[in-house]
Amino acid sequence: METDEIRKGIHKLIRKFDRARKRKFVPGESKVQYSGGVYDYRELTSSIDALLDGWFGAGKKAAEFEKALSAYLGVRECILTNSGSSANLAAVSSLVSQQFSGRVEKGSEVLTPATTFPTTFNPILQCGLTPVLLDVELETYNVNAEALRDAVSEKTKLIMIPHMLGNPNDMGVIMELAEERGIYVIEDACDALGSTYRKKPVGSFGEFGTFSFYPAHHITTCGEGGAVSTRSAELARIARCITSWGRACYCNWDERNPNGACGKRFEFKVNGIPYDHKYMYFDIGYNIKMTEVQAAFGVEQLKKLPEFVRKRRSNFRKLLNFFSDHEDYFILPKAAPNSDPAWFAFPLTIRDGAPFDRKSVTQWLEKNRIETRLMFAGNIIRQPAYKNARFKVFGELKNSDKIMKDTFFIGVYPGIDDAMLGYVFDKMEEFLRGR
Repeated sequence: METDEIRKGIHKLIRKFDRARKRKFVPGESKVQYSGGVYDYRELTSSIDALLDGWFGAGKKAAEFEKALSAYLGVRECILTNSGSSANLAAVSSLVSQQFSGRVEKGSEVLTPATTFPTTFNPILQCGLTPVLLDVELETYNVNAEALRDAVSEKTKLIMIPHMLGNPNDMGVIMELAEERGIYVIEDACDALGSTYRKKPVGSFGEFGTFSFYPAHHITTCGEGGAVSTRSAELARIARCITSWGRACYCNWDERNPNGACGKRFEFKVNGIPYDHKYMYFDIGYNIKMTEVQAAFGVEQLKKLPEFVRKRRSNFRKLLNFFSDHEDYFILPKAAPNSDPAWFAFPLTIRDGAPFDRKSVTQWLEKNRIETRLMFAGNIIRQPAYKNARFKVFGELKNSDKIMKDTFFIGVYPGIDDAMLGYVFDKMEEFLRGR
């Protein structure tokens, strides 16, 4: 067919484009990004093929991606979303859903760290729950798991815990506590795809794990994207409902059967009126699904994840080795016990009494084309958006305030090579000599 020949021609042009877009690193001119998408002709070809096939909503590539991601994590099911933020919203919304047999009632309390990302915190508020904020440790940037035990009350029904910058929490203690007290757990693993705790992938312990495929994260799906993982058939069904306008139909996509994979699409009723199951609604949901083009990109990215993780760990070790000679100035990151992080980035906290502040070091790095970022929202209740929010604080938030004032991070992503790291080391040495 003529279209097949045209498609082959497009594939050849994509390979040619991929070779041409490569650029050599030039110190002082090229930017050392803190992160970014790493991809080649395989992802581009897969996405273009999905586009040319003409089915833009989630279809067979989405189903393939969900199956592969579920197998990687060792969970029952993954549900793709349009972002990691939406994944968090879907997870919390599913636990408060009227469909859920163990529903979390409005007003229940949720233990969560004060040092966090807004869309880890926001769904707690949006779903009518009360956040109880805890401080974090300065080296791991996670909550001390034993402190969670002290913070539990009769109202505690959920622990919403991010694996900060890819560093796993102490899931042994957390899951033991959750089982003892009948508390649900959501792992925000948006920074942590590929990280393990006791050789088990994070995002596979709690009722839900959530993942982001934004370009800064471990894999990407054409810019945006995310996923929810779960071991529960009931919660998987509810999460699919929540992410698809709240509609009742939850059959997997099946292009061959217009009557739905269940074969009963037209055998339902609403108030006695025969009704297409695709237009029955069981929840107040959202349209937060992933597109087929994005999923096609993700299928190829997931195949590269082991190598991406290896490179992140290697870059992290090299940065740790360099900054170990400068511990007088910086508090260095530390992996949690029993864990093997797939680090999202390399965080640094400036020690009290250092002869420089965060603004001076980050401006120096940015001036020299080395990207930096702060630790997300810092102590989130200091942010203007939350001045009227309803929350509780357990204990002091001393470290979270320190992080807000003195912490930043630089990149470890697979696009950073030894030449870039050498340039970073040279510029850091130059900055420190000047102090």
